[in-house]
Amino acid sequence: MAAPGRSGIRVEARGSGAASVETGLPVVDRLLERLAHYARFDLSLEVEPGAAEAEVAEAGRALGHALGELMRADGAPGYGFASMTSSEALASVVLEVSDEPLLVSNVDLTQARIGGLGSDVARGFLERFAEGAGVTLHVRLLNGTDSQHVLDAIFKALGVALAQACRNEGGERDR
Repeated sequence: MAAPGRSGIRVEARGSGAASVETGLPVVDRLLERLAHYARFDLSLEVEPGAAEAEVAEAGRALGHALGELMRADGAPGYGFASMTSSEALASVVLEVSDEPLLVSNVDLTQARIGGLGSDVARGFLERFAEGAGVTLHVRLLNGTDSQHVLDAIFKALGVALAQACRNEGGERDR
């Protein structure tokens, strides 16, 4: 399904976890590939080149929009939760379809300079994702200091939670 705006996106919920992602930031591309793998979604996402922070925000919004539709499909529960690790990092993600989208997180990566950027691009992505999907998204870092491990754990947990949120009542995910 295509999301409006500057992005080309296709998400197939009954997939194998294959991903082709081009946001202009290799670290974000890798995180979204990891999310697709753990969600077992086939994901194709391409964002028009621009300013790095804008590209990340656009990727979050477009992916959120596409997955929000899947979470609202007949039979999909619209909620999910998971805790995942990456080395010393342990993160928990809980999400639920909501009329008042919101990100609540105790993770601060402003000093991590991910992708060479001075802002917390992960927070920006997750905020735009929550808005685009129309979900309340809670992200908790339970342990971890290495920023790459923290991000890996968060995006793995987000993938598992999304897989749960998009499953229909028969146990399979909607298209």
